[in-house]
Amino acid sequence: MNSNRLLKVTDSLFISNAKAACKKNLLLEEGVTCCINVSMQQPFPDLDLHTLRIPVLDNPLQNLSDHFDQCSDLIESTVSSGGKCLVYCRHGRSRSATICIAYLMKYKNLSLQEAFQVLKTGRPGIEPNEGFWSQLEQYEESLQRSQ
Repeated sequence: MNSNRLLKVTDSLFISNAKAACKKNLLLEEGVTCCINVSMQQPFPDLDLHTLRIPVLDNPLQNLSDHFDQCSDLIESTVSSGGKCLVYCRHGRSRSATICIAYLMKYKNLSLQEAFQVLKTGRPGIEPNEGFWSQLEQYEESLQRSQ
């Protein structure tokens, strides 16, 4: 996994680890306008961007699903206004991947498996922990019920 780049999930959505997320040149190069930092203490890039911190540990007992709609809606509003969004956590493997999967399910109408494959293809190291995975399964069910 190349830790020095942003992985393009869609034309306007990127995922990375905290190290790459704080490299100004990468963000400027890709035109990132919004950063969602899914961690307790990872830094934000030193740029004037719209930012959101989701203070969650990479722990199966943490409730990340409470933030699925808020993050997905922010990504979608950023994209629909012509911006680009970066979602990251310390390693770019579990928390940020979970948020990207939730977005793909809600706004791209992908199943959990399809969304996971989209991410896994571009970033093979992604691996939402088992607690986050079961939260995604519940989210998928709730999205299907609301259609």
